Amino acid sequence: MREQHGNVLLVRINRPDARNALNDAVCQGVGQAVLDAESDPGVRAMVLTGTGDKSFCAGVDLKEMAAGVQWTPGPPQQALLRLMDGDVAVPVVGASNASALGGGLELLLGCDLIIASSEAQFGLPEVKRGLFPGGSGTAVVQRVPLGVGLEMLLTGEPISASRAYDVHLVNAVVAPDEVVPAALALAERVAANAPLGIAAVRELGRLYATDAAKADERRTHWRGLVFGSEDAKEGATAFAEKRTPVWQGR
Repeated sequence: MREQHGNVLLVRINRPDARNALNDAVCQGVGQAVLDAESDPGVRAMVLTGTGDKSFCAGVDLKEMAAGVQWTPGPPQQALLRLMDGDVAVPVVGASNASALGGGLELLLGCDLIIASSEAQFGLPEVKRGLFPGGSGTAVVQRVPLGVGLEMLLTGEPISASRAYDVHLVNAVVAPDEVVPAALALAERVAANAPLGIAAVRELGRLYATDAAKADERRTHWRGLVFGSEDAKEGATAFAEKRTPVWQGR
């Protein structure tokens, strides 16, 4: 399910009867939404949430997995995997309307910012099922302290929303009915900024967390591209003229 809110695209996983578990239909739907957002200059941010109050996403549909059902290969599937890796061309705000487990938490880990319901829990239970987080789950240690991340990975036990906030896994915790409005408001604040500048800080911010040397190289590239852009001129002109800038993304 999709809703357009100005320059923000709201995408809902819509399998509430199955706790919004990831099956082929969800993979295709969310992946295609990512592809469409990336190709639409009118979309400057995306919000990803679940339907209902039971789960944001319970991870991979284990019943389908046990039955041998495979995801359809192709661009949508690849886009979903890129989303889990945080490799989407538009900023993404995760709106965890309820608990996120396994692949559901991996989806959130790929988001740039996360708003969580006060009732949500977050966990990576794969080791309890003879698996391991094969998406971005093991990268949870990039968001939380190493000891906390290893605790989540090794025990498979979830943590509460309040603890998730304390260890910097999520950016804010709000009442359940405020999750989507808060996520949309945050995404709108992001979307109001210059697209080139946003692209630069997203890439560099993530790189500095993992590969500072590569980030230094990319910073030189982005400095030449952004500081000489039309948007840079517009930003300075709008400031001088005391008006809201009109970004072109170039």
